[in-house]
Amino acid sequence: MLIKEFRIVLPISVEEYQVGQLYTVAEASKSETGGGEGVEVLANEPYEKDGEKGQYTHKIYYLQSKVPTIISKLAPKGSLKVHEEAWNAYPYCKTDFSIMIETWHKPDMGDQDNVHGLEKSKWEKTSIVDIDIADRSSISSKDYNPDHDPAIFKSEKTGRGPLGPEWKKELANNPNCPHMCAYKLVTVEFKWFGLQGTVENIIQKVEKRVFTHFHRELFCWIDRWIDLSMDDIRRMEADTKEELDKVKEHSILYCAPLLRAGA
Repeated sequence: MLIKEFRIVLPISVEEYQVGQLYTVAEASKSETGGGEGVEVLANEPYEKDGEKGQYTHKIYYLQSKVPTIISKLAPKGSLKVHEEAWNAYPYCKTDFSIMIETWHKPDMGDQDNVHGLEKSKWEKTSIVDIDIADRSSISSKDYNPDHDPAIFKSEKTGRGPLGPEWKKELANNPNCPHMCAYKLVTVEFKWFGLQGTVENIIQKVEKRVFTHFHRELFCWIDRWIDLSMDDIRRMEADTKEELDKVKEHSILYCAPLLRAGA
């Protein structure tokens, strides 16, 4: 079992984040849906269960190209394709499969310890990872997009940004600027002899990359979502689902002749 707590500080409020998060999830779903290596979004839709309302997502992580060649050859078919289902009832959400992601969104600078209330033995094994959304060195050069760079982005509607090297200290010393931290506790357990350590580390790296890119986009898209209401978001989610359904249908129709031809 490998446990890490990722802390992502943002120059926005917890209330603003709820809209920004849902907007960014919907937009990211459009670009991530599809086959191949990486992350595939199969579902992203509202849910209501036992009086609880939130957002349900279903993703697949494709790890085939992420593990050493010898392991990918020895691993049984399908063992390196991992499903993730998440039920997000903001401000707390829980994702459960062979990993568990629990998130608390707090109006602080990421300086609280054990916000998830873990027992002492688990907390002592937990690694803390601070993600700085303005740190370009935290992403690879091939992933870099200047349109999603908080270090150069300035919001026209809010005046926030660009985020300089000392932006967190400046934020902490400015009581008039909204701020929050997303505490994401990621617990990975992949019980497979010979693969456990490798796959657990890979999933943690994938999650860090997803968290980093997602929150860089969220902040740099603030002018798109800052004026939206929850009703606007729900309409957008419905439109996105319809659009993604059409993309999936097209993919199935396109692949069918190839399958019949034995491709």
